[in-house]
Amino acid sequence: MKLYLVPTPIGNLEDMTFRAIKVLKEVDLVLAEDTRTSGKLMKHYEINTHMQSHHMHNEHKTVEQIVQKIKGGTTVALISDAGTPAISDPGFLLTRACIQNGIEVDCLPGATAFVPALVNSGLPNEKFVFEGFLPVKKGRQTRLQILAEEVRTIILYESPHKLVKTLTHLSEYLGADRQASVSRELTKMFEETQRGTLTELVAHYTNKPPKGEIVLVVAGKG
Repeated sequence: MKLYLVPTPIGNLEDMTFRAIKVLKEVDLVLAEDTRTSGKLMKHYEINTHMQSHHMHNEHKTVEQIVQKIKGGTTVALISDAGTPAISDPGFLLTRACIQNGIEVDCLPGATAFVPALVNSGLPNEKFVFEGFLPVKKGRQTRLQILAEEVRTIILYESPHKLVKTLTHLSEYLGADRQASVSRELTKMFEETQRGTLTELVAHYTNKPPKGEIVLVVAGKG
């Protein structure tokens, strides 16, 4: 009995590992966040394993069913649209349920967006805190107040249309001169990392609205 957590490329299909391909070909079932998105990856690597949808809107209802399948002898792999499952993506609930039921969980190493963004930022990376997405409304102010006192480098995910708003809020709570970097479209053709103070980044992206997936790295309180 085993559940495999399999990272998938965050943009560049060549970042898929040999082991990940082997596992996805050998398991009985692949749980995919979006079967249409994952279908392109599966087709590219000639993986014909049956897929089933497993995403944030249905995972609470399907976890028990999947656990029973694994207990019955079905080998299962979980993938997200991009990156490592359970990192700001579905995966935690199923992983926890498997552990509670004595099912072995094997997470393969692979692509995760925040690691290259952190290293590319040029900010201290011996200690850092990963925050994922900030709350949109409820709890956002409280979270920003806590982050204002954080001494470790801070990593955030953000959507392009909310980036300027988030940079502005960070500038207000953490200080306009706090150093930061914005990495977008990592591993893709138009990959870009923009560095500067929060004020400079607000000005840059106000004049040049960003596109693509974004990782924001902010220096800790000095």
